[in-house]
Amino acid sequence: MPYAATSNAPAHAAGTFDLGDGLTVHRLGFGAMRITGDGVWGPPKNHDESVRVLQRAVELGIDFVDTADSYGPFVSEDLIAQALAPYPDGLVIATKGGLLRTGPGQWPMLGKPDYLRQAVRMSLRRLRLDRIDLYQLHRIDPEVDRDAQFAVLKEFQDDGLVRLVGLSEVSVDEIQAAQDAGLDVATVQNEYNLGTRKSEDVLDFCESEGIGFIPWYPLNAGKLAESGLLDEAAEALGASHSQVALAWLLKRSPVMLPIPGTSSVAHLDENTAAAEIEMPDDVFEALDQAARQAA
Repeated sequence: MPYAATSNAPAHAAGTFDLGDGLTVHRLGFGAMRITGDGVWGPPKNHDESVRVLQRAVELGIDFVDTADSYGPFVSEDLIAQALAPYPDGLVIATKGGLLRTGPGQWPMLGKPDYLRQAVRMSLRRLRLDRIDLYQLHRIDPEVDRDAQFAVLKEFQDDGLVRLVGLSEVSVDEIQAAQDAGLDVATVQNEYNLGTRKSEDVLDFCESEGIGFIPWYPLNAGKLAESGLLDEAAEALGASHSQVALAWLLKRSPVMLPIPGTSSVAHLDENTAAAEIEMPDDVFEALDQAARQAA
């Protein structure tokens, strides 16, 4: 049966973002990479706990679940369908294609259009969907014509296989190239956190364009984790380090859509509670400046 958010769902405190085409999500989502085995390979050690994590995410008010066919591979998509289908109204499922798996920790790219056509149809089947809400190119394959990869994403939209499209680990120039090729980029998913700030220009561009920015590895604080400042902020806010990192991201930009992942219900509850933290401006600025200097 479909799961529903509780009446006081904490994820709702994060506010909302309009992805486009009538899809609005709360700004704290769930990344479904860690519900797989070690090295993001094979089934999880605790299948039932992974299923419960997905169900609990919906109960907490999370309505944006991000996965990829390469997580497992295929394991994450299968588990999402098992745990949540038929999906509750308003739940947005995002997935990605364009990476192969040849072993634990190995992620070779493959952006050939024919492969992506196969990949999107298999994701539809595994997720038990008629149309994928958000389909993202996991990486732009440098061995394949870039415009051909953009064109096949547009083809998926035109054919009704996907509703919105996004890109992952891209530069501002690459986003603009996709736009110039006629692609309406709904989201960009780049590594970004307190410890990794290399995508500042991409985030700023996304904000100016109204593009959702999905920061992967959102809990990493880098060298800042070794300083007393993060401890001070956590103590002042009555929060954990992870909650501080997430609260900082949510305050950083209105287009920010963090998707912390976990295979533990307890950690999921802790992460989601970060949406309710109101970070004062002075704490935000102190963390921001210290992180820039430490990066």
